[in-house]
Parts: sequence; structure tokens; C-alpha cells
Amino acid sequence: MSQNPKASPNLPWIPRLLMTFLAFLVDLTRRPNITVNRRLFNLFDFKAPASKKPNNGVATSDIKVDPSRNLWFRLYTPETHGGGGGACMPVVLYFHGGGFCYLAANSFSFDRYCRRLARELRAVIVSVNYRLAPEHRHPCQREDGVDVLKFIDETNIENLPAYANLKQCFIAGDSAGGNLAHQVTLGAIEKKFRKLKIVGLIAIQPLLGGEERTESEIRLQKSTLMPMHRTDWMWKAFLPQDSNRDHPATNIFGPNSVDISGLNFPATMVVVGGFDPLQDWQRRYYDGLKKSGKEAYLIEYPNCGHSFYVHTQIPESSLLIEEMKNFIGLQSAYQ
Repeated sequence: MSQNPKASPNLPWIPRLLMTFLAFLVDLTRRPNITVNRRLFNLFDFKAPASKKPNNGVATSDIKVDPSRNLWFRLYTPETHGGGGGACMPVVLYFHGGGFCYLAANSFSFDRYCRRLARELRAVIVSVNYRLAPEHRHPCQREDGVDVLKFIDETNIENLPAYANLKQCFIAGDSAGGNLAHQVTLGAIEKKFRKLKIVGLIAIQPLLGGEERTESEIRLQKSTLMPMHRTDWMWKAFLPQDSNRDHPATNIFGPNSVDISGLNFPATMVVVGGFDPLQDWQRRYYDGLKKSGKEAYLIEYPNCGHSFYVHTQIPESSLLIEEMKNFIGLQSAYQ
């Protein structure tokens, strides 16, 4: 592996500014006692309203699952253009990033990103608003994701279009959401669904870790978004009390991991950036899948840091969508 002394890639000024501000805001609102100043963070976490009238080719609606725990999802439905163009679209259950502790399904950046995914992938996107840590620790987020799957499987959802093919369901997420995509897939394997079938998993720069300090974590410890001191805090907020970073929700193929070799685990696409401190853990995740006998694909972008995918100014964000489209098309063709 090449040793690049730089801690961050060369970026257009808008993504650089946004990443720097988000890192500053997270550090400003995370407290040493592992709590979050939500009132302050929410002042700057601008929300996008749902729009039943198509906006840039995609309509959105918010669907309540369990109001008692504020569990809901935002549904993104692309417009069809006559001629049966929407006869069959895959469904992507999406988990947003934010270190398990920040942001929401209707945060402006993720609303824009999921709208783009729906439009360019030609897929129905279900963006889950799961509970946040540290108020709700693992496995709450996994339970929320599995419950949304059960809700979709068992409920006649008014705004779910007829062209949404539940037999071509993908679980996807970025950063912390990439971790949750794996956890939810594990939980869903144990369930029997009537209408829904999970055929693929897309983990975009998943937030993973362990007690060990990897070469990339040390080399890129001055990275903008995911330096070790910040991810250490996130693990303390997310994991059950008195757990360490070798917990199976962190170190998925570590010493305490769940053996998935005998499970019907779906094909998985793992996305890695060359300036992401987490890249060594992400490659170990891919290697663990392969060693467990699972179909897995490693997609690498050497010049990209963490969260590049949400910034349209970064060319690799478009390349990634093409890779996602190819993966979804390949796995859908098998069904």
C-alpha cells in the first residue's frame, strides 16, 4: 500500500468547507462525559421538508413506523416517464451516516443525496430515521432497521408505488450507516418475510474499528472527519456500557465476531477511500466476507476521503453511483 504523507485529499473549496465545518460542529457539541449538546447541533442541522410534488424528478413522503420512539422513514419515489418505465424498480433501505450520534433522514445533505440516488439509480429509496446514540445505544439502531423491514413487509403503504419490487431489496448505508447496514442485514436473516427479499448490501466507507490501531488510522490521524480521537468517542457513545472496541458491532470479524459462514448473507459491495483513516478496517471487512465464503466486491477510490460520496463537486461521487447501479443490476438479474 502506498504511503501518502498527506492527511486529506485535494478538494474543491465547497466540500472542504462543509467537511471542516461539520468536524468543528461535532467537536463543539460532543461532551467529555459522552453526551451530545443536541440543541446546539440542531441549530445548524438544516432539515429538508418532504415533497409529494416531484422535485428534480423525485417525490418524497415521510412514513411513521413507531411514533413512540420517533421511528420513521423518508420514501423517495422517482418519476416514471410513461411506457412502463417504472415497471420494476429495486428498493434500497438506506442508513445515513453521522457517527451513530448525529444527523437524520431529513438532514439537508442526506435528503439531497437520497434524492440523487433515487433519480440516478432508478430505485425506490427508504431512508431510515433511526434512534441516535448515546441516548439510545446499540442494538437500538439495528432493532429500528429490522422493524422498518418488517413494517414494509407487513403493511400496505399508501405511498409505496406498485413498481417497487420488494423481491429486489438492497440494504445500504454510509459511514455509521454502512456499519448499520451490516448489522440490520444480520438481524434480517433471522426473520421470515412474506413479500420482501434482501439480495444485496452496499457498505459505503463503513465506520468500523477495533482495539488495535491500524496503519491507516495512525498515518491519517489528522484527517478532517474521522481521526482516532473522534471515532473513539463515537464508539464510547454507541456501544453498550463497559464494552471495548472489539465488540462485534465494531470489529465485525474480530475476536468476538459472529460467524456468518453458515448464513445466507447477501452479496456485498464495500467502498473504500484512500484518504479514509478507516480504510484498513474496511478492507478487513471485505476480506472477512470473502473468507466466510460470501460474494463480495471491493471498490476503491485512492484519492478520496471520508464522505466524498455526498459531494457532487467530487467526480468520484458520480463514479460510485455508476458502480452502485452496476451492482444492483447484477444482483437483480439473479432473482
